[in-house]
Amino acid sequence: MTQLEAARKGIITDEMAEAARTEGVAPEFVREGIAAGTVVICHNKRHSNGKPLAVGSGLRTKVNANIGSSSDDTDMEKELEKARVAVACGADALMDLSTGGPVDEIRRAVIAETDACIGSVPLYQAALDTVRIRKKAIVDMTVDDIFAGIEKHAGDGVDFITVHCGVTRSTVERMRNEGRIMDVVSRGGAFTIEWMAYNGRENPLYEEFDRLLEITREYDMVLSLGDGFRPGCLADATDRAQIQELIILGELTQRAQDAGIQVMIEGPGHVPLNQIQANILLQKRLCHGAPFYVLGPLVTDIAPGYDHITCAIGGALAAAAGADFLCYVTPSEHLRLPDVNDVREGVIASRIAAHAADIAKGVPGAMQRDIEMAKCRKKLDWEGQYRLSLDPERARRLRDESGVSDHGACTMCGEFCAYKVMDSAMEKEGEKTESR
Repeated sequence: MTQLEAARKGIITDEMAEAARTEGVAPEFVREGIAAGTVVICHNKRHSNGKPLAVGSGLRTKVNANIGSSSDDTDMEKELEKARVAVACGADALMDLSTGGPVDEIRRAVIAETDACIGSVPLYQAALDTVRIRKKAIVDMTVDDIFAGIEKHAGDGVDFITVHCGVTRSTVERMRNEGRIMDVVSRGGAFTIEWMAYNGRENPLYEEFDRLLEITREYDMVLSLGDGFRPGCLADATDRAQIQELIILGELTQRAQDAGIQVMIEGPGHVPLNQIQANILLQKRLCHGAPFYVLGPLVTDIAPGYDHITCAIGGALAAAAGADFLCYVTPSEHLRLPDVNDVREGVIASRIAAHAADIAKGVPGAMQRDIEMAKCRKKLDWEGQYRLSLDPERARRLRDESGVSDHGACTMCGEFCAYKVMDSAMEKEGEKTESR
């Protein structure tokens, strides 16, 4: 029995109960959300050391960190250090997107390294195995090769998989007819389109969707229906190809949920500020309220080196409008494979966005931490401020590097600190009141 089937029968599973404790909500709230398809529990039956992660409506906005090797950088220890740093900085999930070096060993090591939720893109596995083991081109993948990659990741314990089921021949035609500046920037989407063009066939993940559901059911993974036509620049946002794919994903969501399979939807991408809310509303309407997992969104194309900031701006708006899961972007986006420090910067930026959105959405308890921080600031309680901050290490370092004021305040105001002035003023006002 899958989590979705159990929820529909009124059963609260151990995974639902554990996720509810983590979220600080009633187990019944989680069960009802799963039954309605607006919440998912990411937890593969084979992920014995993993903690169930609840994602969806009414819950805290989650943050994912992408890690993984490339053909230019195959150091497994570096990827494990990224995983450790991402989790230490508060990432809720890790996606291993490795495409270079010992990818099987890297994935299994990442799964063993932490108890975080793990995602992947099995199509990369199928492509790599075709090229490296069978010594053929990516377009020579067979349908069985594609599904074998999915089976391999599922068997290793991956909790959610990105599958580009909405990349179809009709969607490609719509993109061509409308025209785009950047065509397709999704790696999985590009692999699929190349395969379809070469073989003159429909996308197997769309054509044989029921086969995909059978594998997913065995491990109770979550299907993350990928956005192969996500816009790679602002000018391509919210066009016919993107929306056509979303319509297809909505139909597949219904089919998967009818089969007892949990689903979340992946979204853009590069989106102007004034289109973000519309994108969230469209996804929620077309995909039956399924949790929405967004990359960014990035709100400008001209900030290389600072795209963790463009991501945080878009992510805060998207999550406030109803997105449930933010995929971070690091300062290295569009430039290179992220290093460990980039991962740290990206996770913190997206956590800021997620928390800001949770306050706006009224997520229970979200505002309390900010209230406690305000009380600590008023008292000049520096240890309390460090403890409550999203990045205590950085906050402490910046204050210590300043030389620290002799007056107990920061070096911005020193003896003229507004808190200290107000304390004195209020004390005098109280004395006057008492003497009257």
